Amino acid sequence: MDRYESLIIELYEKSSRYEPLTREEALELLKVPDDYVPFLTHFAQKLKKQFFPENELEFCSIINAKSGACSEDCKFCAQSKFYKTPINVYNLVPKEEIVEGAERGVEFGANRYCVVLAGKQATPEEVEKIADAVREVKEVEKLPINVCVSAGTMDEESLKKLKEAGVKRVNHNLEASRNFFPRIVTTHSWEDRYETIKRIKKVGLSTCCGGIFGMGETEEDRVDLALTYRELEVDSIPLNFLMPIQGTPLEKAPGITPLEALKVIAMFRFTNPKAELRLCGGREQNLRDFHGMAVLMTNAMMVGGYLTRAGRDIKKDYQLLEDLRAKRKEEVLT
Repeated sequence: MDRYESLIIELYEKSSRYEPLTREEALELLKVPDDYVPFLTHFAQKLKKQFFPENELEFCSIINAKSGACSEDCKFCAQSKFYKTPINVYNLVPKEEIVEGAERGVEFGANRYCVVLAGKQATPEEVEKIADAVREVKEVEKLPINVCVSAGTMDEESLKKLKEAGVKRVNHNLEASRNFFPRIVTTHSWEDRYETIKRIKKVGLSTCCGGIFGMGETEEDRVDLALTYRELEVDSIPLNFLMPIQGTPLEKAPGITPLEALKVIAMFRFTNPKAELRLCGGREQNLRDFHGMAVLMTNAMMVGGYLTRAGRDIKKDYQLLEDLRAKRKEEVLT
């Protein structure tokens, strides 16, 4: 057994005991030679099987419920008012459209559905409308799907209203490390987002907090983000890979290779073994023929498209599920 095999096994055993990896140890995982990616993937898969039901995969879907004209200058985002991008701009959609989105999610086989709003923070009126739509989904239509919300830096009162309406989880991504964040956003701080995650946990809601890779961040930045989520003990981590959008400052960003992406996924599994890892934006374009290997290490896939971009044909995701002899997660929290 050589040095890299010994390293991976040693860190696997440490993670399997839920002992936190050091920053240096996590960096070592990102630096293993490409030849060792299958070996690394194998042990990341073993970690997944230890903490989660074997061969179970969740499908989740989203609705872009309020699009564009955003006051924030996130350099990766097509919805910022600072950039000229080919997207539709509209205010919060009617309740009926949100309910229809949940119905489509059920048709796709999703067991989780997220209502997403562009903007720094949802207004009190928007929170009330979302809560009303959630009640319609949960109490009136009784749709078999878990409802999440992503609506910016919400205060405790807004979070409690959503919880009372039937929301179980709130998405709020840090997107990048504290060190790299100012290079991609200047209109709000990393600390603003960090404190919002703490508020989400305080009111008793589940946390879904992820990042985007391929924006020009370093390996250290990727590790720092993973360790922050371990510190916060977030429940779910959506892993996004940059899809450069024409008109944004990152339209020519370096991106990430498939093998590099697999190392990132494995590192997040080793550092956050009890968190659900979700393959989200950019999974198709960045993982390409290595998509199946990524799924072995993760718990969920976003299906049916992203905020401003189309997603993979759902038939391909079902075929992948069949090929891996995995079953689709159907549990709905009441």
